[in-house]
Amino acid sequence: MPNIELFLTSNEEAEIVEAIRIAENTTSGEIRVHIEQKCDIDAYEHALEVFHLLKMNNTQQRNGVLIYVAVDNKSFVILGDQGINNIVGADFWNSTRDKISNQFKSGNFKQGLIDGITEAGKALSQHFPWNDDDKDELDNSISKG
Repeated sequence: MPNIELFLTSNEEAEIVEAIRIAENTTSGEIRVHIEQKCDIDAYEHALEVFHLLKMNNTQQRNGVLIYVAVDNKSFVILGDQGINNIVGADFWNSTRDKISNQFKSGNFKQGLIDGITEAGKALSQHFPWNDDDKDELDNSISKG
């Protein structure tokens, strides 16, 4: 994978942010993407730290989802908050993982993230449908570390 500056173009980042906005139109869930150059510890453990640093555990329904990518490690993690994990089974995120993985294997990083965001939005909308009083609780921009 390329370094973090070359991982996505600014246009690709804008498309990903738009995919988040569209996915969140059908759910009260919140989706974030965080990209880092590399992870020197266990990627899952570090993704948990990032989840809390981004205050994703502060949503009203505890239904935030983080897609964490470590470019050099060629790894990614999908984390759902407590509100999601208390409702769904252990394999809930498998389809999202598979969508991302299939595109990443072909070097299609932008499309992998968009496919994952779209799939996560569909999954979230089943358990956390959008309501008239919902508001966007978290920033949709891509964070980088």
